[in-house]
Amino acid sequence: GLVLTDAKFTDKMTIAMTSEQSSAWFNKAVAPDLTVIAKARGLDWLYNFLINFYADPTRPSGWNNLTFENTGMPHILWQLQGIRTAHFEVHTDEAGIEHKEFKNFETVEAGLLSEQEYKDLARDLVNFLDYSSEPAQLIRMSLAPWVLLFVSLFTFLAYMLKVNYFKDIH
Repeated sequence: GLVLTDAKFTDKMTIAMTSEQSSAWFNKAVAPDLTVIAKARGLDWLYNFLINFYADPTRPSGWNNLTFENTGMPHILWQLQGIRTAHFEVHTDEAGIEHKEFKNFETVEAGLLSEQEYKDLARDLVNFLDYSSEPAQLIRMSLAPWVLLFVSLFTFLAYMLKVNYFKDIH
């Protein structure tokens, strides 16, 4: 990327959200750090989390999620994805316990993006969150071949030293 400031490649990004805004928007909870979630749960989980929001009037934020049931995080991208509701089928097993099984989503209000455009946006956002969770990873990966070459060279030298030490014994 093109960086026109004196920022280093490995510097962390700062956010524009204040702690007061965070308290108001996330019901007095600390705003979730999706870069940490990308590392902890994986990129596939985070992608599914971002695309599986649905309107749920029973929740304090008005939103729920199929991937993380009863999440406290509101759907911050709802204008792009649109508003949709989830339909569930209720099944009762032999023990008499009811289980909800997801059936489908129904679009209530279309978003600014089509379904495929929103999925592409979510994929790009997840990839960016993965990168920003550890920007030094690119530097570390570029050093890997040199480290492997160094280890291989000194393994060979250690083997040659062993051969030299034990040549009189065999």
